[in-house]
Amino acid sequence: MMATNRVLFLCTGNYYRSRYAEELFNFCAKNEDLGWSAFSRGLAEADSPENPGPMSQAALESLQAKAIVPEGATRYPQFCRLADFDEAQLVVALKDVEHRPMIEQRFPKIAGRVTYWDVDDLDLKHPADALAIIDDRVKELILTLRALTDRAQRNP
Repeated sequence: MMATNRVLFLCTGNYYRSRYAEELFNFCAKNEDLGWSAFSRGLAEADSPENPGPMSQAALESLQAKAIVPEGATRYPQFCRLADFDEAQLVVALKDVEHRPMIEQRFPKIAGRVTYWDVDDLDLKHPADALAIIDDRVKELILTLRALTDRAQRNP
C-alpha cells in the first residue's frame, strides 16, 4: 500500500527522540502495509552543539539492535517550519512539558493539533529507558492507525 498519510514526530533538536520514532514508525508501518509514513523535525530554532552528527548514536544502536537500517541515518537534523504541519495528518511531540511551550510560542495556530507523549531527553533519562518508551508508544500508534484504517476500509 502506498503511504498516503503522514505523521510528524517533533523533539527539540531532531537528533535523538524524533529521529528514532520516525525510523521505528516507518519500519513498522512498512511491515504492516499501513499506508502511513513518518517524518521528523526539531522545534529548536538553531542547531545544538551537542549534536555531533546526523543522528544520535544511541538511536542508531537501538535501531540496529532491532535489525532496522535507518533510511535517514545520514540526514542532518531539520528544523520545523509551519509548512511541515500541512504535510502531516498527525503530529506527535515527544515531551509535553518541554515541547508544548515551544509549539505554542512558535506555531500557536496548530498547537491544538499536537499529541504529546512523555519521553525525556538524554539529560533526564537513560537512552535504553527513553527509547523503550518510544518503542511502546509507536507500537500503540501503529495498532490504533491499523484499527482506524481497517474501519475506514470496511465503511467507505
